[in-house]
Amino acid sequence: MTRKQKRLSLIAVAGLILASSAGLILYALNDRIVFFYTPSDLTKQVIGPGTRVRIGGLVDLGSVDKSAFPIIKFAITDGDAKLSVVYKGLLPDLFREGQGVVSEGVITPDHVLQADAVLAKHDENYMPKEVADALKEKGVWQGGAPK
Repeated sequence: MTRKQKRLSLIAVAGLILASSAGLILYALNDRIVFFYTPSDLTKQVIGPGTRVRIGGLVDLGSVDKSAFPIIKFAITDGDAKLSVVYKGLLPDLFREGQGVVSEGVITPDHVLQADAVLAKHDENYMPKEVADALKEKGVWQGGAPK
């Protein structure tokens, strides 16, 4: 083998090792990857039951049902579509109707989000960038610039 061929084979082996290690890392993190959606995105895309997602939008007015506490039901809207959410536990203190919220959980077969985490915005100026951008696209954003 010439010097050029040795160098090329060394680069090829290093590339193969790098690609396989990246593949193993992505495979290991596959269950931890969560994609962000708005309720409108879920109506446009087919997302199967059992898929872990993060949904952002506004808590729909009149949708909060705390009658079966600690199980709380509410709906998230982005102005075009709504998604029902079921959450068991205590909600953040700033959670209220009409406020921005991000819920993370699993989609059930009847297209309800079984949430295991609910995050509310912490003051009048903050909202996650993805939620603010999605609400701006729909024309329902009422706050200032997201930080």
